[in-house]
Amino acid sequence: MANIAFIGLGNMGGPMAANLVKAGHKVIAFDLVEASKNQAKSDGATIAESAAAAVKGADTVITMLPAGKHVVSVWTDVVPAMTKGTLIIDCSTIDVESAKQAHALAAKHGMASVDAPVSGGTGGAKGATLTFMCGGEDKAFGAAKSVLENMGKKIVHCGGAGAGQAAKICNNMILGISMIGVGEAFALAEKLGLSHQALFDVASTSSGQCWALTSYCPVPGPVPTSPANNGYKPGFASNLMVKDLTLAQDAANAAGAATPLGKHAQEIYKAFDAAGHGGVDFSGIIQHVRGLARK
Repeated sequence: MANIAFIGLGNMGGPMAANLVKAGHKVIAFDLVEASKNQAKSDGATIAESAAAAVKGADTVITMLPAGKHVVSVWTDVVPAMTKGTLIIDCSTIDVESAKQAHALAAKHGMASVDAPVSGGTGGAKGATLTFMCGGEDKAFGAAKSVLENMGKKIVHCGGAGAGQAAKICNNMILGISMIGVGEAFALAEKLGLSHQALFDVASTSSGQCWALTSYCPVPGPVPTSPANNGYKPGFASNLMVKDLTLAQDAANAAGAATPLGKHAQEIYKAFDAAGHGGVDFSGIIQHVRGLARK
């Protein structure tokens, strides 16, 4: 059993911390939101008075926060309070430069560090089936892997500092683009009088096959577990897709990479968000696509 500090108990962090408790670890948790702290307490975690208090005596520290500025701020606060040699893991999805800045801060104080953003949404967080994309030194990754396996099924070492964030950004750009493509195909099929099931049966076993279709089909029926069957209640909200596509565009601009489809996908999701649908699952983008059609 390890002593693990967990900072950031939102829709993803809360269930992840709960799975660490289920695995037999002692979890000392902190969040700014009272309701999140109460839920973590009911899940078996001990609640600390502050982030700095949570990390004292911890073997491993995990953060799950909204953006790079929050990660750098929290790490600046907690790293000096940690015992030298403690492992710190950030599971947030943030920009690569902030991730590298956090790694440098940890190294300066003698801490091993890993950036380990996740894929799998709230369902994966609850079911401990997440994929972790990890960046950091080999030794740090080796230490992190045994902890992350309590919260996920696939743990991938992508390279050095910031490589996990790079992989997450690229992966979610593919996802955002492909979901729009699947939505457009179903919207076209509707206009042509083709049933949802017929298109799914063909495309899911043909060259159009992709995760956005077979696991998260944006229309009700073909994939019973997809959000389309539950009013597009989010597993991964559209406003989070906007965040990730924006991170991808920022990275592309900084690196001098051409990502025209990624940019267009960002614009489409931003329009969907601006119309008040940021809390809708990202597969609900089909609703926006339908609204663009000629009447």
